[in-house]
Order: sequence, then C-alpha cells, then structure tokens
Amino acid sequence: MLLILFSAQGILAQNYKFGKVSKEELIDNSYEQDTTANAVVLYKSQNINFIYRENEGFVQRNEIHERIKIYNKEGFEWATKRIRLYDRYTSKSEKLLGLNGYTFTLKNGKAIKTKLKKEGVFEEKNNKYLATKSFTMPNISEGCIIEFEYKIESPYANIDDVILQYDIPIEKLEVSIKTPEYFNYKKSMNLKAGFFPEIVESKNQKRVTSTSKERSGRGLKAVTTETSYSNWTYDVNAINIKENNIPALKTEPFVNNLNNYRSKLILEYSFFKGADGVIEDHTTTWESVAKTIYKSDVFGDQLKKTSYFKEEIDALISGINNPEEKINIIYNFIKNKMVWNGIAGFESNTGVKKAYKNRTGNVGDINLMLTAMLNYAGLNANPVLISTRDNGIPVVPTLTGFNYVITAVELEGKTLLLDATNTITAPGTLPLRIVNWQGRMIKPNGKSTWIDLSPKVFSRESILLEAEIKADLSITGKVRKRLTNYLAYSFRRDNVSIGEEDIIRNLEEEKGEIKIIDLDIKNLKTLNKPVNFSYNYTLDNEVEQIGDKLYFSPLLFLASNENVFKQEKRIFPVDFIYPSATMCSVNLKIPEGYIVESLPENTKLNYNGNEGDFSLIMKHVNGVIEITLAKHIKATYIIPDKYQELKIFTDSVVEKENQKIVLKKE
Repeated sequence: MLLILFSAQGILAQNYKFGKVSKEELIDNSYEQDTTANAVVLYKSQNINFIYRENEGFVQRNEIHERIKIYNKEGFEWATKRIRLYDRYTSKSEKLLGLNGYTFTLKNGKAIKTKLKKEGVFEEKNNKYLATKSFTMPNISEGCIIEFEYKIESPYANIDDVILQYDIPIEKLEVSIKTPEYFNYKKSMNLKAGFFPEIVESKNQKRVTSTSKERSGRGLKAVTTETSYSNWTYDVNAINIKENNIPALKTEPFVNNLNNYRSKLILEYSFFKGADGVIEDHTTTWESVAKTIYKSDVFGDQLKKTSYFKEEIDALISGINNPEEKINIIYNFIKNKMVWNGIAGFESNTGVKKAYKNRTGNVGDINLMLTAMLNYAGLNANPVLISTRDNGIPVVPTLTGFNYVITAVELEGKTLLLDATNTITAPGTLPLRIVNWQGRMIKPNGKSTWIDLSPKVFSRESILLEAEIKADLSITGKVRKRLTNYLAYSFRRDNVSIGEEDIIRNLEEEKGEIKIIDLDIKNLKTLNKPVNFSYNYTLDNEVEQIGDKLYFSPLLFLASNENVFKQEKRIFPVDFIYPSATMCSVNLKIPEGYIVESLPENTKLNYNGNEGDFSLIMKHVNGVIEITLAKHIKATYIIPDKYQELKIFTDSVVEKENQKIVLKKE
C-alpha cells in the first residue's frame, strides 16, 4: 500500500525545472479550477535579491521563470511578453539578461521544442525614463506550452510592484525577495485587490569577502605587490510567498481599470541606513515628483518658449478680448495644426519648437505647446500630470506614476481641462481613456496640487420618437436625438471617421428588425455644440398579435434589452465616469379599429436617495399614446457594498421599460 502511495505521488509531482515540460501537460486541454480559462500559468517563479560587487556595490537582480499553457486562440496573447526597464541615464540603466524561451507542442504523440530566437525580440524607447523590451514566442498553436526565463539587473534599490495575480489563473506561484539591511522598505498590499496571499518574513546573515590590491611601479612595469582580504557580514531581510490555484482577475461591466484591483505586493523604498548608522531618506512625495518634472529641460523649459508660435497666435487673437473665445481659437488652431503620433508621455519628445515645425509630436509636445500658447494669450493655464486609465492609479509617489499631461485653464473660478491630441473633444471634455481619478497641476513656481478629473456636468440625451402602427402591424416613424458632453463625444468617436452607411449600421445594431433611412446629422465636427441627428425608420415584428389583441413595449426599440449587472455580488466598484440624464418623449399612433385596453402603471423610482431616479408616464389622447421617460444617474462611482441597490434599481428600470401596452379590437 505504501509503495502504491509513493507511486501515485510521483505521478502527481510536477517538474518545474526549466525545459522539462511533460507530455501530460501538453495533452491537458482545460484547467480544472476554471474551465473558462483561455490559458493558465502552470508555474511562475520570481526571485529578487541584491548582489554585492566590488566597485559597484549592491546590484538588484530580478529573476523570472514562467510556464504557460495556452488552450485556444483567445489565449495566444499570452505568447507575447513586455518588460519595462528603467533607463534614466545611459550609465545607470536596467539590463535584460539571460533571456531564454521555448514553445512546446505535441506532434504525432511526441513533444516538439521550438527555441525563441533573436528575431522574436524587440526593443522600444518609451521616454526619458522608460524602455520596453518585448518578445513573442514562436510556433504558437492551440494546446501548446510556452516557457521563458530572464533576469533584470538594476543599479537601483527601488523594487517594482510584485504582481501576484494575472487575468488568467496561476496554478503555482513562488516569490522570494531578499534585501540587505541597508535598504529599508515600507511593505503594503494593494488594498483594492480581492486576493491576499500569505506572506512569510524571515532574517538571516550573509558574508561578503572584499579584496584590495596594492601596486608598485609605473605603467607597464607596475606589479601587484600585495593583495589583502576582508570579511564582513550583513543581515538579509527575506519575504517569501507560495500560493497554489490563484484565481484569474476577471472584469465586470463598468470597471475603470482592472489593474487597479490586481493583487500585488508594493515595496516602497523608504531610507538607506549605512553601516555607520547614518540614515539617508529616500521617501518621495508627489510634491517633490512634480518639482523634479517641472525643472526638467523637456518639461518646464518647453513652457517658456514662445518665439516659434508668436507670429501666428498674434494674428489669430488680434482684437479678441473674450477669454472663452481665445481658448476656443487657440485650442482649435493647435488641434488642426498638430497631429498626435500616438505616443503618450508628459515630456516633450523632440522639443516643442521642432514638433511645431514638423506638425507632429507626442502628448507632451502638443499639450505643453497648448499651455504655453494660452499663457502667451494672457490666460492662466497650467500643465496637469495624469495617469491614464490603462496605466492605473499610482499608489506611491514615483516619476513613472504619471504617463500623460493635459492643460488646465482657470477661468472665472472654474477650471477647464483640455487635451489637444484628440480632434473630437470639446473644451472641458477629455478622452475617456484619460479620465482617471485626479491629476497633479503644476504652477510656474513649481508648486503643485491635486485636481479632480471627474466630470461634474451631466451628459444629456434627449429623444423624440414618433411612431405609427400600420394595418400590417409594421411600425413607421421618425427619431430626433440630441447629445451633449460625453455622450456627444462618444458618438463622434464612433462615427466621425466613417461613412453614412456604416453610421446607419451602427444605429440599427441591436434594435430588432429596423430599417433606417434619411439620416441627417448636425454638428458632428462642430465640437462646441451638441450633436443632433434624425432619421426615418420602419420596424417589423415589434408588435405581437394574440387573438384580437396587440402587445408591444412602450419604448419600442429604445427599451433596454437586459440588465448589464447580472452578478449577484460585485467585486469591484462600478465606474460610470460621468453623470448622465436621458429624456425621451414618445408619440405613438395606434392603428384604426383598435382601442387601448391597458397601459402599464405610471412609475417613479429612486436609487439610493438622490443618486439616481427613473420615471415612466403614459397617457392616451385621441388615438395617440403619449409616453414620457426620464432617467438620471448622478452617482458615478459605486462601491461594491452599494451594488445590490444599483442592481435592483436597474432590474426595475428594465422591467418597466419592457412592460406591455395592450390594444384590442373595437
């Protein structure tokens, strides 16, 4: 019996030695703990330690080993890995070493191993502080296993966040972090995460032998006359994490950025304490980060340059005294003149003068240019450092916490936010990808303050729907719609660069058997005005006939089909980004020979006090059913504890919108 037990354990034991992938792993076609997973990390090992070298001191080494099983084509994205490297100075940059990788596939019952080659490795310079090395594994197919290992050597004591959770499950995770007693860190977990591992801390000693040599003579005749050795020890603080079957981080509707809720260990470098007991503080504040950035020649100095645009701006604003008009003129001028090259960053990449001449630049080039122009025109404009939604919310102060810059204009007690990289944003409306909590506004004296990026003004949708039910039970009519602020921005974003046929296709999507004609759109490119559009339509199979009665929903194709909030429990906050209001008026003419048998009851609902409301009112007047709907969502950020109220409210809204009007023959 004991022999059988040991034999079974031997079969179940997993070999995680690099390059030793088993046939059983290749045959496996799903992950038992989560059968919906497109891929699974079979093993991840991360070891961070500091190596002492003569004449260099301590060097940080971060060793990574990952083995990933890819089940289907949706999992192919995991075959590409991007590695961020700090590159602050040429003499003090991080280095990627020892990159090695294989793709394992099964062919005719045999495991085939394909090596990662140089052609699959790429390098990109992001900005002054960051570079990216990426690699894509070869010979990817459904059911394959990829495995790679590499080391990052860094001259810095700062330790990147240790990621403990992926968007796919992790079957086995092993993390080891060893730091010398001289480097002191403030340890914390991402408190927004839903998974917290067990952390084991310990302390041990390490001995180092140093050598020194004395030489006599000069030039080629110099010889070593004496070599001496000295031994010294220091304490090593160790952190170990070992976890199995870590669940995937899965998105939910209206999540601002999934990375904000990822489980990770944060080690903030606080201070250095030398052998002599002297402490060197390394704690960084957002104030000092902002000052460092402002003093940079690729940031603050660029705001002072005006000669390259002076002549054109003078001509544009000559005789203009209204501040709002000046803002609009300069904002539209730079958006028409400059083309964003798709590169983010808060610093000028080529210098604003060169970017202006070439008519293209990165985010820093364009928005620092905009700030300088507005100030030149006599307005109070300042740059605002932000982190985009896909970059997450920076937890601790760091130069890499921000990756974008916009412009803030203070006008009559209000702050107007501008981003000139986007051709379809009106003043005060930012691209949704950068509306992320708050930004750091920097004043000319280097002082800085947080500024809220959350939209406060309602984005409104006003709809007038005319409908007539024909004798054959088809419906014809007309729709008029007006959109403001972020709803107008979203419509422009989706439709400004496509033709009318594609716009109609977008409008017809998920509206049943509808045919739209005579589309008329106004202000699609006039950004300081609402978007207005109208169209005629015919609609089939919206009315259900049972015997001598007709049944249909009051809002027809405008009704919500389902509640997007299906989960019973919510893990992450709901982020609507901006407050919204919908007003809808429906005039529905009933067919001859029918009368109204019943209308749904008039409804008024409230969500969490005054954070949202919904009303649906109907009346029948001379063969026409008049319907008025109003809905407001005032609360834009809803914590999981308040999710049930939101789910119940939305369930009720969907139910009320889909109640049936009943007609019967006279």
